[in-house]
Amino acid sequence: MTDLPDLYQELIVDHNRNPRNFRVPADANRTAEGDNPLCGDRIKLFLRVQDGRIADAAFQGSGCAISKASASMMTQAVQGKTEDEAERLFKAFHAMVTAPVTNPAEAAALGKLAAFGGVRAFPARVKCANLPWHTLRAALQAPGDRVSTE
Repeated sequence: MTDLPDLYQELIVDHNRNPRNFRVPADANRTAEGDNPLCGDRIKLFLRVQDGRIADAAFQGSGCAISKASASMMTQAVQGKTEDEAERLFKAFHAMVTAPVTNPAEAAALGKLAAFGGVRAFPARVKCANLPWHTLRAALQAPGDRVSTE
């Protein structure tokens, strides 16, 4: 039987090799760019927000497997969410990759995103996993902004 860490690793590898929402939508009305100069991860996030809800999320860019998989899974997770729900998801994800999850409800709310919980053991990888999320926050709060992990 495959154990949970192996399943999580497979999920991250799959999203790196076959990223979802890796495209430039024609109707995006919010964008932001993110950069991790330490390892070279770069992302441009595209959102279409209608009536306070994220109707579409997509990205382009290059980077390590953690960064690309995080962006792929993030775009899936936030589609259909309100801006407030996306902010709560950002906070839960950020908390998970920087400290052990102590609240089972938070862990459950993250669903498949819990696959990134193991990166907290590797401080340099935390920035890789967080880059798409900080870019999302910028796109929602200061469209057109550029964020950096440094």
